[in-house]
Amino acid sequence: MAPSRLNILVHTGTGTTAESVRHCMYSLRRLLSPNYAIIPINETALLKEPWAQTCALLVFPGGADLGYCRVFNGQGNRRISEFVRRGGAYLGLCAGGYYGSSRCEFEVGNKALEVVGSRELGFFPGTCRGGAFKGFEYQSEKGARAATIKAEKQSLRDKIPDEFAVYYNGGGVFVDADATGGRKIEILASYKDDLDVDGGGEKAAVVLCHVGEGKAILSGPHPEFAPANLNPHPDIPGYSELVEKLAADDKSRTSFLKALLSELGLEVVQDDYTPPSLSSLHLTAVEGGKVTELLCDWGDVIEKENGNEFIRGEADTFQIINQEDELNLDELQSSLPLTETIDDPSSATKKIIAHEMKLPSDDLTPRFSHERFYSSLRQYRKIESDAEQWGDVLLYGDVVTSTNTLLEKNPKLNCKLPTGFTFTATTQVAGRGRGNNVWVAPPGSLLFSTVINHPAHLAASRPIVFIQYIAAVAIVEAIRSYDAGYDKMPVKLKWPNDIYALDPTKPASSQSYVKIGGILSQCSYFNGAYQVVLGIGINATNPRPTTSLSDLLPPNVAPFHIETLLARILTRLEAIYEQFRREGFSQDLETRYYRHWLHTGQAITLEAEGGVKARVVGITRDWGMLRVEETDSEGRGNGKIWSLQSDENSFDYWKGLVRRKT
Repeated sequence: MAPSRLNILVHTGTGTTAESVRHCMYSLRRLLSPNYAIIPINETALLKEPWAQTCALLVFPGGADLGYCRVFNGQGNRRISEFVRRGGAYLGLCAGGYYGSSRCEFEVGNKALEVVGSRELGFFPGTCRGGAFKGFEYQSEKGARAATIKAEKQSLRDKIPDEFAVYYNGGGVFVDADATGGRKIEILASYKDDLDVDGGGEKAAVVLCHVGEGKAILSGPHPEFAPANLNPHPDIPGYSELVEKLAADDKSRTSFLKALLSELGLEVVQDDYTPPSLSSLHLTAVEGGKVTELLCDWGDVIEKENGNEFIRGEADTFQIINQEDELNLDELQSSLPLTETIDDPSSATKKIIAHEMKLPSDDLTPRFSHERFYSSLRQYRKIESDAEQWGDVLLYGDVVTSTNTLLEKNPKLNCKLPTGFTFTATTQVAGRGRGNNVWVAPPGSLLFSTVINHPAHLAASRPIVFIQYIAAVAIVEAIRSYDAGYDKMPVKLKWPNDIYALDPTKPASSQSYVKIGGILSQCSYFNGAYQVVLGIGINATNPRPTTSLSDLLPPNVAPFHIETLLARILTRLEAIYEQFRREGFSQDLETRYYRHWLHTGQAITLEAEGGVKARVVGITRDWGMLRVEETDSEGRGNGKIWSLQSDENSFDYWKGLVRRKT
């Protein structure tokens, strides 16, 4: 059940500069999305969370490597080294290149800047010496230059020109990289220009280091810096000419960066990927009057300005546009793209188009049919006696930041929302998982968040923790009852709230399960009720980045429609929630949960109890904690029962190691 490595982790904490992080995130997202999730991560997560299990690449950008040493020396560097040696990939840019070498010699003799010392990672078993060119100043572009580098490896020369310019500001040269003894080091590129330090005969600018089963690329210059994103500096002589020179060679720079990522085993997009602009949001209902009712409920938080209506939420601003029938289609379509910056798409104003009179046409929302959704909702309600309201009001966006974030972070918007209000999207550019994790969400994923207002007086007898459990049951049962032939779909749930499926790429003799979905539950309190924003993401029909439901379909079975699957999950979820309200986590619900989960009898280790061995027997019916029985060296139970809860790590909820909370 090991997850695929889909995370590109970019260190953004101590030692980094905001500018280096910005350029790094920008370039990696355009070359690696949507195949990977590009995730900013700080030292706390790198030191404490099991990120290595799902990490395809760890990136240390520019900055000051002394900061890296301060927080990672010892335990942190051991974790990073082990990750690479076991098949991981490391990309060190400028300061990250110094940091990945055995020795750093920076500005030797310059008392204001001098940094000299050994480094623990030692991917390059020699010295990184810099600055390669004079003039560096911290927090300044005065020492920046367009450095010409030469591709040295033949496989790179086949893809890019022999020479081209890249941005440089303070990076080093990898000294005598061609004479490192037994370690396999490849020089990928060298500086063409004369250096201001002794770099040895090769003047190595970028090196590839083979480390155990993994690889590390260290770079003195910045191939991730795109000239289009460099801020103007009219006060610095020659800076505009520097930008012009970089712009002239930008295609070569991009091709070079692609080649570096490919050398690390990553799948790079053929054409540069531009993250889509945020779209307008469409507010609809099974009956138009329900849209009007919600607008009335929002009345006390709607502000009017120059004839426009806004809800200024705590994290986002929403503009309400009424009566789409007063606008023609061309006007509506031209209003869809929103201006955003490369740093923070959430800063854009979100437009909510309220469809009070009729549903939007498929021409207006080509990747989501509102007619199909509401028609499917009505059909499934005929077979779910307790399904009457969930999905009645729907908010849809073609491209959004995150359905969960937009609801959970804006109480002004969501405090008036009825139970069953659902927000769905085709693409998320900042989808949220647990902690720092990000859900990779290309078109074809089913992405939605549903609001559940759980009465406070029920919280003791119907604990909120069980909502994630019944949601997992609802998803599995909805998929298996989607249509004729779906009852054999090999879909399971993983404690506490992930959805897994039998890996169709593995032979029957070595069956394993892969993650195809997840649930994120977030809670707040409004007006006598705990409001749960239940976020769900499922790989439905998307071919990438990992296994989807469509890969599991038996022959001659009708394919999925995203809209119909959403309707099926909502109706089953509403019915199960109503049963939960009546009965609590009853024997019936518990039995259904176990019927679909993967863990009965699974052997685990109680990490916080000195490595005690145990096996899973179920969950407690009071607070939904995991019940395990301690076992002896032969795997036999001794009758001692432990109640556990997840360690709530962000990257791997289940690793065979469960931490007991006290």
